[in-house]
Amino acid sequence: MNPRLLLLTLCQGLLMVNNVTFIAINGLVGLALAPSGWLATLPITGYVAGGALATGLVARHQRLWGRRRAFQLGLLVAMASAAVCAVAASTRNFWLLVAATMVAGYYNANGSLYRFAAVELVTPAFKERAISWVLAGGILGGVVGPNLAQWSRGLLEQPFAGAYLALCAVALLSLTLISFIHFPPLPGQGQAASGRPLGEIVRQPIFLVSTAACAIGYGIMNLLMAATPIAMQQCQHPFSAAALVLEWHVLAMFVPSFFTGRLIKRFGALPVMGVGLLLNLGCILFALHGNDVMHFLGALIALGVGWNFLFIGGTTMATEAWRPEERTRAQAAVDFCVYFTMTLTSFASGALVTTGGWTAMNLGALLPLALLAAALGWLALRRRRAGPGHSASA
Repeated sequence: MNPRLLLLTLCQGLLMVNNVTFIAINGLVGLALAPSGWLATLPITGYVAGGALATGLVARHQRLWGRRRAFQLGLLVAMASAAVCAVAASTRNFWLLVAATMVAGYYNANGSLYRFAAVELVTPAFKERAISWVLAGGILGGVVGPNLAQWSRGLLEQPFAGAYLALCAVALLSLTLISFIHFPPLPGQGQAASGRPLGEIVRQPIFLVSTAACAIGYGIMNLLMAATPIAMQQCQHPFSAAALVLEWHVLAMFVPSFFTGRLIKRFGALPVMGVGLLLNLGCILFALHGNDVMHFLGALIALGVGWNFLFIGGTTMATEAWRPEERTRAQAAVDFCVYFTMTLTSFASGALVTTGGWTAMNLGALLPLALLAAALGWLALRRRRAGPGHSASA
């Protein structure tokens, strides 16, 4: 395996350790500190909203300083914001916790570009596998994240405050690894943005549908995953059971990455995304069947695999929508849509699960999935009419 790709895969894994730990604890810490129960997932919302707000800034930093320096800055922000989260939890300051998670969103937006940077480390023929392999690093997050939350929850007097300090060490390790990766210079690095206007890029059908797959796939996954620890607590399941469900969910998100790239290479991105959509529907059907631990486990496993197919398929297809000199702006536009959708779903997650319950939340997920099904069908029909050898982006 390409050594640089291996290091980037490990950095992706450590990013997911951070994200899974945040998901596992932020809702519960928020529930303990929030002035009202429906605000419980606001710290999770702050994290993804911070990512949405930072996408443009991250794109500028990547274009001005290159991949490595921008990634290093993101990890420094991760360390500082995790330390402030620990202070906020220890002093029971809910709004400081929300503010710190918003700042941490810069790291989230930065790290989300690891999958695009992977393409630059290999030849074009291996881009699907490079994206899959880097995202497979999330397996580390699936194994370590929930266990780190479980192990560190009692390190300090205030529950989970020690978990935030543990994330400082995780970011420091990632900072060390990223410093050994040499990324090729970006086209136009250090210069003003060039290429087509962003509006022209995003109006392409291939951009619209691939971004919708990434955004809705991530949004639905975030909606249900963020609420899972709270929903399981409401059902009187212990935190250890919630940690187990999250561990298997994240493994389901990333283990398929070992073969998703090959499936896309063989069958195409659209069919793979279609299967991902069906798996999301399967998740909802499983969740509506009952509230035992096994029901949560089965639903979250289907959700994880469905996310994998939608996100990797959408990411791979999106790379066809821009020219080399346009990549930083176009990638920022994709991720802005992803984080904007996640912001809405993470906030709705807390409100729905504490007011309407787990069942209402799953039923509410059907509408965006129906919209995505329509978008995938529209692009497939457009490509069929265009015939072989014609671009669906025109």
